[in-house]
Amino acid sequence: MPIAVAVGLAVAGCASASRAPNKLGAWIADQGDGTYINPIIYADYSDPDVIRDGNTYYLISSSFTSTPALPILRSRDLVNWTIVGHAMDNLPDQRYADFQAGAGVWAPAIRAHAGTFYIFVPLPDEGIYVLTAPHPEGPWSAPRLLIAGRGLIDPCPFWDDDGNAYLVHAYARSRAGIKDRLRLRPMAPDASRVLGEGEIVFSDPARHPTLEGPKMYKRNGWYYILAPAGGVTHGWQVALRSRHVYGPYQDRIVLAQGHTSVNGPHQGALVDTPSGQWWFIHFQDAGVYGRVVHLNPVTWRDDWPLIGEGGEPVLRHTKPDLPPQRIVIPQTDDDMSATRDGRPAPQWQWHANHNDDWADLNAQRLHLRARPVPASGWWTAPNLLLQKMPSPSFTVETKVELDAGNQPLMAGLAVVGETSAALVVERDSATAVRRIVLRVDDRIAYSRPIASKGPTRLRVAVGVGGACRFSYVDVGSPLQTIDVPFTARAGRWVGAEIGIFAATPNQAAGPLDADADFDYFTFF
Repeated sequence: MPIAVAVGLAVAGCASASRAPNKLGAWIADQGDGTYINPIIYADYSDPDVIRDGNTYYLISSSFTSTPALPILRSRDLVNWTIVGHAMDNLPDQRYADFQAGAGVWAPAIRAHAGTFYIFVPLPDEGIYVLTAPHPEGPWSAPRLLIAGRGLIDPCPFWDDDGNAYLVHAYARSRAGIKDRLRLRPMAPDASRVLGEGEIVFSDPARHPTLEGPKMYKRNGWYYILAPAGGVTHGWQVALRSRHVYGPYQDRIVLAQGHTSVNGPHQGALVDTPSGQWWFIHFQDAGVYGRVVHLNPVTWRDDWPLIGEGGEPVLRHTKPDLPPQRIVIPQTDDDMSATRDGRPAPQWQWHANHNDDWADLNAQRLHLRARPVPASGWWTAPNLLLQKMPSPSFTVETKVELDAGNQPLMAGLAVVGETSAALVVERDSATAVRRIVLRVDDRIAYSRPIASKGPTRLRVAVGVGGACRFSYVDVGSPLQTIDVPFTARAGRWVGAEIGIFAATPNQAAGPLDADADFDYFTFF
């Protein structure tokens, strides 16, 4: 049974509790007393899908143009999650060498069949791709195009008891002009091809507009398609069921905001535990923080899933009946010593397709090679190295040192979204003068010379709602707070991100000879 909440609500309608956030600037969902609070992950893991492999759960999510793409998280109790890698290195189209707002990897699905794990992933401008692996942690194959076409989104495979396979998907209005119907296609059991157009299995635009994100299951002889409707911000979760794979499907709203402050609870994954419990992992649009992840219990009544408490999201609840796990969160801090195959730690993603030589580690310093600033602005550069905001409020600090060369260079700390700001150490000539510069989009909002050519500490404090205050410490000087307010804003279907970069305004052809070193990236 749910445990009553006697606390107030934090930003975006999420539960507040003494353990969330903690002193490290991270949101802690596990309360240490057998309960958890929502969201279980206060970070932008949009459109989550989850699979159970034995006693371990794996979560994947949308990643849009960030690379490596398709993050994979692992948990044994559905509450405490860590990042274990990514399924895709770069996106399979050359245009993603440049940042493409709102494009790239949309809602994926992860499933297993006949000893093989599959990820079905849509790129809404290109089509639906398939990746395979022997294990959820990989290694994953290169993406293979299954169906070409604009506006084909949110695919989910389904293998029936008789060996037949199917693919259900939705349509993106922004590409296909359609937003309120689900199509089920027959598919080869090895997912090598689809076997026809199939049928539209559900459409009721008057009652369920913007129907998307379908996930298909079978239980007790019923076929189920769980699909969010009504839009991201204020929508609801629909369950469809039928005795026949192509329908007709009955529909029922099984999760909605109701009297809670959790707006638009939908789009997620239905999973069970070895003991027979059922749970639903879904997202909530939290504005500047992106689409944060919630966990709700599921009860079955007359073969209908009812999610949450009476069809409304829970804010605090007893943890799933699963073995205890130590309290962890998706990684945030980086001491610049942890690598994966010589790459930056798994919490980092580039802003677009990347080259492996853009960064390396040397004596616990992350070495970033500068790239030219795009004509569209520094905030669209593919070599921004970013991670997700981890809680409603936090402070992050890094230390940067420019190389000893003389090429124009700026390097520092960035907050990136629909509006972006960067606190950088900047060198514009071969002179000894360096400056601290706060750039807000294409405007210089603050500029001061600094005396030292050594490392400089850069800091940003992020408050509730994305209010940011930047500060810095030059060698031998106290902390200097910049009296220029900046409020972060979400990007296109993604939350604001925070990270580091090195860039040069020089757009001439030929190799660049400029770089910067970062010693750490610490939240508190």
